[in-house]
Amino acid sequence: MAKKESKEMSFMDHLEDLRWLLVRSTLVVIGIAGGCYFIDDFIFDTIIFGPKDPSFITYRFFCEVTHFFGVDGTYACAQEFNFKIQNQNVSGQFSMYLWTLVSAGFVIGFPYILWEVWKFISPALYEKERKMAGRFIVVSSILFFIGVLFGYYVIAPLSINFFATFNVSKEVENLFTIDSYVSVIKTSIIASGLVFELPIIIYFLAKVGMVTPEFLRKYRRFAIVIILILAAIVTPPDIASQIIVSIPIFILYEVSILIAAVVVKNAKTEEQSS
Repeated sequence: MAKKESKEMSFMDHLEDLRWLLVRSTLVVIGIAGGCYFIDDFIFDTIIFGPKDPSFITYRFFCEVTHFFGVDGTYACAQEFNFKIQNQNVSGQFSMYLWTLVSAGFVIGFPYILWEVWKFISPALYEKERKMAGRFIVVSSILFFIGVLFGYYVIAPLSINFFATFNVSKEVENLFTIDSYVSVIKTSIIASGLVFELPIIIYFLAKVGMVTPEFLRKYRRFAIVIILILAAIVTPPDIASQIIVSIPIFILYEVSILIAAVVVKNAKTEEQSS
């Protein structure tokens, strides 16, 4: 099969393409961030500070689940969070405001960034593979936004609920800085979205022969350990939260094995038919 381009591109040409990829992606993110200025009340009051409300949907859901199974719901059914959010720097709120809008621009503009990435790697793909651009953008975007929702409705609330209710003594009052609070929300959302791209990453690694289904199955135990460590990093130090976060990541790993198997099988079929 013929590649997209017959001429070889030099290393400097690739760097130039990569530079423009970053420039265009940055401009789009900044442009979307500027548009988010007009809905900043919704972004902050509803989205960012939503998990701060004890009546947030996640807390109500876990509270009902604990009641359904007859488990003590003291931890899950928080009536109020004994903490306040404060700003300690002169430019703290303004800096947080700008970076939050930029983060929103990245999340919303992620499908465009994927499109730019696809254009960058497409010259190295076969004609048949380049026709998968639409599917690549759609599937990758769906996985990313599912991860974003998982981070926002699961990881962030679990973290806030734990740290807001944890107290070594009644003498200590929780006063969280605005930067630390918003950082928990943004990190949970973006990191989770990127983690959910695992099947796509495995697909391309399998295409270039760097990963095989046998390799993934062989080192499944190590993957489980890494997943548990990752879950322990992004969640509060309690077993229930770690298990809740680990389950979807492990499912993604198993899906990645199936994807790698399909890629290898298709590659062998093409070699036999050629």
